[in-house]
Amino acid sequence: MEDIFVVVPTLNPNIEIFKKFLDNLLESTKNVLVYDDGCNKEYDSFFKELEKKKITVLHHYVNLGKGRSMKDAFNYLLLKYPKLKGVVTADSDGQHSIKDIEKVSNEILKHPDSLILGCRDFDSENVPTRNKFGNKITRGVFKTFVGLSITDTQTGLRGYPTKVMSSLLTVKGDRFEYETNMLIETMNKKIPIIEVPIETIYLENSNSESHFNPVKDSFEIYKLFFKFILAGLSSFILDYLLFYIFSLIIGGTNSILYSTICARVLSSMYNFLVNSNVVFKNRNSSSLIKYACLCIIQMFVSGLAVEYIVKLTHISSMVIKLIVDIVLFVVNFVIQRTFIFVGEKHEK
Repeated sequence: MEDIFVVVPTLNPNIEIFKKFLDNLLESTKNVLVYDDGCNKEYDSFFKELEKKKITVLHHYVNLGKGRSMKDAFNYLLLKYPKLKGVVTADSDGQHSIKDIEKVSNEILKHPDSLILGCRDFDSENVPTRNKFGNKITRGVFKTFVGLSITDTQTGLRGYPTKVMSSLLTVKGDRFEYETNMLIETMNKKIPIIEVPIETIYLENSNSESHFNPVKDSFEIYKLFFKFILAGLSSFILDYLLFYIFSLIIGGTNSILYSTICARVLSSMYNFLVNSNVVFKNRNSSSLIKYACLCIIQMFVSGLAVEYIVKLTHISSMVIKLIVDIVLFVVNFVIQRTFIFVGEKHEK
Protein backbone atom coordinates (compact mmCIF):
# COMPACT_ATOMS: atom_id res chain seq x y z
CA MET A 1 0.00 0.00 0.00
CA GLU A 2 2.88 2.35 -0.77
CA ASP A 3 1.93 5.85 -1.97
CA ILE A 4 -1.64 5.24 -0.75
CA PHE A 5 -2.95 6.71 2.50
CA VAL A 6 -5.79 5.41 4.64
CA VAL A 7 -7.89 8.32 5.95
CA VAL A 8 -10.15 7.77 8.96
CA PRO A 9 -12.45 10.66 9.96
CA THR A 10 -13.76 10.27 13.51
CA LEU A 11 -15.98 11.94 16.09
CA ASN A 12 -16.03 10.61 19.66
CA PRO A 13 -15.38 6.96 18.68
CA ASN A 14 -15.38 3.90 20.92
CA ILE A 15 -11.71 4.09 21.90
CA GLU A 16 -11.29 0.35 22.51
CA ILE A 17 -12.68 -0.58 19.09
CA PHE A 18 -10.87 2.25 17.30
CA LYS A 19 -7.51 1.46 18.93
CA LYS A 20 -7.74 -2.21 17.99
CA PHE A 21 -8.66 -1.26 14.41
CA LEU A 22 -5.70 1.13 14.09
CA ASP A 23 -3.23 -1.36 15.60
CA ASN A 24 -4.30 -3.93 13.00
CA LEU A 25 -4.16 -1.32 10.24
CA LEU A 26 -0.60 -0.31 11.14
CA GLU A 27 0.50 -3.90 10.50
CA SER A 28 -0.64 -3.42 6.90
CA THR A 29 0.47 0.18 6.23
CA LYS A 30 2.23 3.06 7.96
CA ASN A 31 0.38 5.62 5.81
CA VAL A 32 -2.51 6.40 8.14
CA LEU A 33 -4.23 9.75 8.72
CA VAL A 34 -6.84 10.19 11.44
CA TYR A 35 -9.01 13.29 11.30
CA ASP A 36 -10.36 14.38 14.68
CA ASP A 37 -13.59 16.16 13.75
CA GLY A 38 -13.98 18.07 17.03
CA CYS A 39 -13.87 15.15 19.49
CA ASN A 40 -14.44 15.80 23.20
CA LYS A 41 -11.47 16.85 25.36
CA GLU A 42 -11.11 13.40 26.93
CA TYR A 43 -9.80 12.15 23.56
CA ASP A 44 -6.74 14.43 23.63
CA SER A 45 -4.49 11.85 25.29
CA PHE A 46 -5.68 9.15 22.89
CA PHE A 47 -4.72 11.25 19.86
CA LYS A 48 -1.32 12.01 21.37
CA GLU A 49 -0.75 8.25 21.65
CA LEU A 50 -1.60 7.88 17.97
CA GLU A 51 0.94 10.55 17.04
CA LYS A 52 3.61 8.62 18.97
CA LYS A 53 2.80 5.66 16.72
CA LYS A 54 3.61 7.89 13.70
CA ILE A 55 -0.03 8.23 12.71
CA THR A 56 -0.79 11.62 11.17
CA VAL A 57 -3.51 13.29 13.25
CA LEU A 58 -5.31 16.43 12.07
CA HIS A 59 -7.87 18.30 14.13
CA HIS A 60 -10.99 20.42 13.85
CA TYR A 61 -11.44 22.63 16.89
CA VAL A 62 -15.20 22.06 16.66
CA ASN A 63 -17.27 19.49 14.79
CA LEU A 64 -17.42 20.60 11.14
CA GLY A 65 -18.67 17.35 9.62
CA LYS A 66 -17.38 14.21 7.97
CA GLY A 67 -17.43 15.78 4.52
CA ARG A 68 -15.27 18.68 5.64
CA SER A 69 -12.85 16.29 7.36
CA MET A 70 -12.50 14.26 4.16
CA LYS A 71 -11.93 17.30 1.97
CA ASP A 72 -9.40 18.81 4.39
CA ALA A 73 -7.56 15.47 4.57
CA PHE A 74 -7.52 15.14 0.76
CA ASN A 75 -6.20 18.67 0.40
CA TYR A 76 -3.50 18.10 3.05
CA LEU A 77 -2.26 14.88 1.43
CA LEU A 78 -2.30 16.24 -2.13
CA LEU A 79 -0.15 19.19 -1.04
CA LYS A 80 2.24 17.22 1.19
CA TYR A 81 2.74 14.12 -1.00
CA PRO A 82 3.15 14.99 -4.72
CA LYS A 83 3.65 11.30 -5.60
CA LEU A 84 0.47 10.21 -3.83
CA LYS A 85 -1.44 7.64 -5.89
CA GLY A 86 -4.65 7.68 -3.91
CA VAL A 87 -6.54 7.51 -0.65
CA VAL A 88 -8.74 4.89 0.99
CA THR A 89 -11.32 6.20 3.46
CA ALA A 90 -12.52 3.96 6.27
CA ASP A 91 -14.83 4.44 9.26
CA SER A 92 -13.62 4.42 12.86
CA ASP A 93 -16.30 2.01 14.13
CA GLY A 94 -14.39 -1.16 13.28
CA GLN A 95 -16.80 -2.22 10.55
CA HIS A 96 -14.14 -2.36 7.83
CA SER A 97 -11.67 -5.23 7.82
CA ILE A 98 -7.99 -4.71 6.98
CA LYS A 99 -8.32 -7.27 4.20
CA ASP A 100 -11.05 -5.19 2.56
CA ILE A 101 -9.06 -1.97 2.94
CA GLU A 102 -6.17 -3.68 1.13
CA LYS A 103 -8.60 -4.88 -1.53
CA VAL A 104 -9.86 -1.36 -2.19
CA SER A 105 -6.28 -0.05 -2.19
CA ASN A 106 -5.29 -2.54 -4.88
CA GLU A 107 -8.24 -1.48 -7.01
CA ILE A 108 -6.98 2.13 -6.91
CA LEU A 109 -3.79 0.97 -8.63
CA LYS A 110 -5.75 -1.05 -11.20
CA HIS A 111 -8.27 1.71 -11.94
CA PRO A 112 -6.55 5.11 -11.49
CA ASP A 113 -9.44 6.97 -13.15
CA SER A 114 -12.33 5.41 -11.23
CA LEU A 115 -14.05 5.81 -7.88
CA ILE A 116 -13.82 2.57 -5.89
CA LEU A 117 -16.70 1.58 -3.59
CA GLY A 118 -16.44 -1.18 -1.01
CA CYS A 119 -19.98 -2.57 -1.07
CA ARG A 120 -21.61 -4.59 1.71
CA ASP A 121 -24.11 -7.40 1.21
CA PHE A 122 -27.33 -6.12 2.78
CA ASP A 123 -29.07 -9.45 2.30
CA SER A 124 -26.87 -11.15 4.88
CA GLU A 125 -28.46 -12.18 8.17
CA ASN A 126 -26.28 -10.01 10.45
CA VAL A 127 -27.47 -6.72 8.91
CA PRO A 128 -29.85 -4.81 11.25
CA THR A 129 -33.33 -4.25 9.84
CA ARG A 130 -33.04 -0.45 9.90
CA ASN A 131 -29.84 -0.63 7.84
CA LYS A 132 -31.45 -2.93 5.29
CA PHE A 133 -34.47 -0.65 4.99
CA GLY A 134 -32.37 2.53 4.76
CA ASN A 135 -30.14 1.07 2.08
CA LYS A 136 -33.06 -0.12 -0.04
CA ILE A 137 -34.68 3.31 0.12
CA THR A 138 -31.47 5.11 -0.85
CA ARG A 139 -30.69 2.62 -3.63
CA GLY A 140 -34.18 3.11 -5.04
CA VAL A 141 -33.91 6.89 -4.94
CA PHE A 142 -30.51 6.81 -6.65
CA LYS A 143 -31.68 4.49 -9.38
CA THR A 144 -34.88 6.46 -10.03
CA PHE A 145 -33.73 10.04 -9.70
CA VAL A 146 -30.02 9.90 -10.49
CA GLY A 147 -29.81 6.95 -12.85
CA LEU A 148 -27.07 5.23 -10.83
CA SER A 149 -27.48 1.63 -9.79
CA ILE A 150 -25.17 1.20 -6.78
CA THR A 151 -25.24 -1.68 -4.30
CA ASP A 152 -24.13 0.34 -1.27
CA THR A 153 -24.66 4.10 -1.59
CA GLN A 154 -23.69 4.83 2.01
CA THR A 155 -20.46 2.86 2.28
CA GLY A 156 -17.63 4.62 4.11
CA LEU A 157 -14.98 2.35 2.58
CA ARG A 158 -14.04 4.06 -0.66
CA GLY A 159 -10.98 4.36 -2.84
CA TYR A 160 -9.98 7.66 -4.43
CA PRO A 161 -7.18 7.70 -7.01
CA THR A 162 -5.37 11.06 -6.99
CA LYS A 163 -7.04 12.41 -10.16
CA VAL A 164 -10.50 11.48 -8.93
CA MET A 165 -9.84 12.82 -5.43
CA SER A 166 -8.70 16.21 -6.71
CA SER A 167 -11.77 16.55 -8.94
CA LEU A 168 -14.09 15.88 -5.98
CA LEU A 169 -12.58 18.49 -3.66
CA THR A 170 -15.04 21.16 -4.79
CA VAL A 171 -18.16 19.01 -4.37
CA LYS A 172 -20.62 20.68 -2.00
CA GLY A 173 -21.41 19.29 1.43
CA ASP A 174 -19.59 19.29 4.74
CA ARG A 175 -21.39 16.43 6.48
CA PHE A 176 -22.77 13.03 5.46
CA GLU A 177 -24.30 14.48 2.30
CA TYR A 178 -20.81 14.99 0.84
CA GLU A 179 -20.42 11.27 0.18
CA THR A 180 -23.79 11.22 -1.59
CA ASN A 181 -23.13 14.38 -3.57
CA MET A 182 -19.84 12.98 -4.83
CA LEU A 183 -21.65 9.96 -6.29
CA ILE A 184 -23.87 12.35 -8.25
CA GLU A 185 -20.78 14.30 -9.32
CA THR A 186 -19.04 11.16 -10.61
CA MET A 187 -22.01 10.62 -12.90
CA ASN A 188 -21.97 14.26 -14.02
CA LYS A 189 -18.24 14.01 -14.79
CA LYS A 190 -18.58 10.51 -16.24
CA ILE A 191 -16.13 9.04 -13.74
CA PRO A 192 -16.46 5.21 -13.71
CA ILE A 193 -17.50 3.55 -10.46
CA ILE A 194 -15.96 0.20 -9.50
CA GLU A 195 -17.81 -1.83 -6.87
CA VAL A 196 -15.79 -4.20 -4.70
CA PRO A 197 -17.61 -6.76 -2.51
CA ILE A 198 -16.57 -6.45 1.15
CA GLU A 199 -17.37 -8.22 4.38
CA THR A 200 -20.49 -7.03 6.20
CA ILE A 201 -19.51 -6.33 9.81
CA TYR A 202 -21.70 -4.90 12.58
CA LEU A 203 -20.06 -4.68 15.97
CA GLU A 204 -22.03 -4.25 19.18
CA ASN A 205 -21.54 -0.75 20.65
CA SER A 206 -19.62 0.43 17.58
CA ASN A 207 -22.45 2.77 16.75
CA SER A 208 -23.38 3.64 20.30
CA GLU A 209 -22.93 7.33 19.51
CA SER A 210 -24.33 7.85 16.04
CA HIS A 211 -23.70 11.24 14.45
CA PHE A 212 -26.15 10.81 11.58
CA ASN A 213 -29.16 13.06 12.15
CA PRO A 214 -32.00 11.27 10.29
CA VAL A 215 -34.04 14.43 9.67
CA LYS A 216 -31.35 17.01 8.97
CA ASP A 217 -28.88 14.82 7.09
CA SER A 218 -31.56 13.04 5.05
CA PHE A 219 -32.82 16.43 3.90
CA GLU A 220 -29.30 17.44 2.91
CA ILE A 221 -28.80 14.18 1.03
CA TYR A 222 -31.99 14.52 -1.00
CA LYS A 223 -31.91 18.29 -1.46
CA LEU A 224 -30.90 17.98 -5.12
CA PHE A 225 -33.82 15.67 -5.79
CA PHE A 226 -36.23 18.04 -4.04
CA LYS A 227 -34.96 20.98 -6.10
CA PHE A 228 -35.39 19.03 -9.32
CA ILE A 229 -38.93 18.03 -8.42
CA LEU A 230 -39.86 21.57 -7.32
CA ALA A 231 -38.44 22.99 -10.55
CA GLY A 232 -40.41 20.46 -12.56
CA LEU A 233 -43.62 21.02 -10.62
CA SER A 234 -43.40 24.80 -10.92
CA SER A 235 -42.82 24.43 -14.67
CA PHE A 236 -45.71 22.00 -14.87
CA ILE A 237 -48.07 24.41 -13.07
CA LEU A 238 -46.90 27.31 -15.25
CA ASP A 239 -47.44 25.23 -18.39
CA TYR A 240 -50.90 24.19 -17.23
CA LEU A 241 -51.97 27.78 -16.49
CA LEU A 242 -50.56 29.07 -19.78
CA PHE A 243 -52.36 26.29 -21.65
CA TYR A 244 -55.64 27.38 -20.07
CA ILE A 245 -55.03 31.05 -20.92
CA PHE A 246 -54.05 30.34 -24.53
CA SER A 247 -57.05 28.01 -24.92
CA LEU A 248 -59.34 30.93 -23.99
CA ILE A 249 -57.50 33.32 -26.32
CA ILE A 250 -57.20 31.05 -29.37
CA GLY A 251 -60.47 29.09 -29.09
CA GLY A 252 -61.82 26.88 -31.88
CA THR A 253 -61.08 23.29 -32.83
CA ASN A 254 -57.32 23.77 -33.17
CA SER A 255 -56.89 25.41 -29.78
CA ILE A 256 -55.49 22.31 -28.04
CA LEU A 257 -52.39 21.85 -30.22
CA TYR A 258 -51.64 25.56 -30.61
CA SER A 259 -52.20 26.26 -26.92
CA THR A 260 -49.90 23.35 -26.02
CA ILE A 261 -47.16 24.72 -28.27
CA CYS A 262 -47.37 28.28 -26.92
CA ALA A 263 -47.53 27.16 -23.29
CA ARG A 264 -44.72 24.64 -23.67
CA VAL A 265 -42.33 27.10 -25.32
CA LEU A 266 -42.65 29.58 -22.46
CA SER A 267 -42.65 27.02 -19.63
CA SER A 268 -39.68 25.20 -21.18
CA MET A 269 -37.63 28.40 -21.27
CA TYR A 270 -38.37 28.85 -17.58
CA ASN A 271 -37.59 25.20 -16.78
CA PHE A 272 -34.26 25.25 -18.60
CA LEU A 273 -33.13 28.40 -16.80
CA VAL A 274 -34.04 26.92 -13.41
CA ASN A 275 -32.45 23.50 -14.07
CA SER A 276 -29.25 24.86 -15.60
CA ASN A 277 -28.69 27.63 -13.04
CA VAL A 278 -30.21 26.31 -9.81
CA VAL A 279 -30.58 22.52 -9.88
CA PHE A 280 -27.67 21.11 -11.89
CA LYS A 281 -25.62 24.29 -12.39
CA ASN A 282 -24.66 23.05 -15.83
CA ARG A 283 -24.57 25.69 -18.54
CA ASN A 284 -23.04 23.76 -21.42
CA SER A 285 -24.25 24.86 -24.84
CA SER A 286 -24.83 21.22 -25.74
CA SER A 287 -27.32 20.95 -22.86
CA LEU A 288 -29.41 23.73 -24.40
CA ILE A 289 -29.52 22.02 -27.79
CA LYS A 290 -30.45 18.63 -26.30
CA TYR A 291 -33.03 20.25 -24.04
CA ALA A 292 -34.61 22.10 -26.99
CA CYS A 293 -34.89 18.83 -28.94
CA LEU A 294 -36.51 17.10 -25.95
CA CYS A 295 -39.00 19.95 -25.51
CA ILE A 296 -40.01 19.90 -29.17
CA ILE A 297 -40.60 16.15 -29.11
CA GLN A 298 -42.44 16.26 -25.79
CA MET A 299 -44.51 19.25 -26.87
CA PHE A 300 -45.92 17.45 -29.90
CA VAL A 301 -46.34 14.18 -28.01
CA SER A 302 -48.32 16.02 -25.34
CA GLY A 303 -50.47 17.98 -27.79
CA LEU A 304 -51.24 15.07 -30.12
CA ALA A 305 -51.87 12.65 -27.24
CA VAL A 306 -54.30 15.05 -25.52
CA GLU A 307 -56.09 15.78 -28.78
CA TYR A 308 -56.42 12.10 -29.66
CA ILE A 309 -57.62 11.02 -26.19
CA VAL A 310 -60.14 13.89 -25.97
CA LYS A 311 -61.67 12.86 -29.31
CA LEU A 312 -61.72 9.25 -28.19
CA THR A 313 -63.19 9.76 -24.70
CA HIS A 314 -64.90 13.20 -24.91
CA ILE A 315 -63.41 14.03 -21.50
CA SER A 316 -62.36 17.63 -20.78
CA SER A 317 -59.03 18.54 -22.38
CA MET A 318 -57.88 20.04 -19.06
CA VAL A 319 -58.32 16.69 -17.31
CA ILE A 320 -56.64 14.70 -20.08
CA LYS A 321 -53.73 17.15 -20.30
CA LEU A 322 -53.16 16.82 -16.54
CA ILE A 323 -52.92 13.01 -16.80
CA VAL A 324 -50.76 13.02 -19.96
CA ASP A 325 -48.34 15.60 -18.62
CA ILE A 326 -47.90 13.80 -15.29
CA VAL A 327 -46.73 10.74 -17.23
CA LEU A 328 -44.48 12.87 -19.44
CA PHE A 329 -43.11 14.66 -16.37
CA VAL A 330 -41.66 11.39 -15.04
CA VAL A 331 -40.22 10.48 -18.44
CA ASN A 332 -38.81 13.97 -18.86
CA PHE A 333 -37.25 13.81 -15.39
CA VAL A 334 -35.26 10.67 -16.22
CA ILE A 335 -34.18 11.89 -19.65
CA GLN A 336 -32.93 15.24 -18.34
CA ARG A 337 -31.02 13.61 -15.48
CA THR A 338 -29.46 10.91 -17.66
CA PHE A 339 -28.77 12.56 -21.03
CA ILE A 340 -29.12 16.34 -20.89
CA PHE A 341 -27.69 17.90 -17.73
CA VAL A 342 -24.54 15.79 -17.63
CA GLY A 343 -21.15 17.35 -17.04
CA GLU A 344 -18.11 17.16 -19.26
CA LYS A 345 -16.23 13.89 -19.26
CA HIS A 346 -13.58 13.50 -16.55
CA GLU A 347 -10.11 14.01 -18.02
CA LYS A 348 -7.89 10.99 -17.66
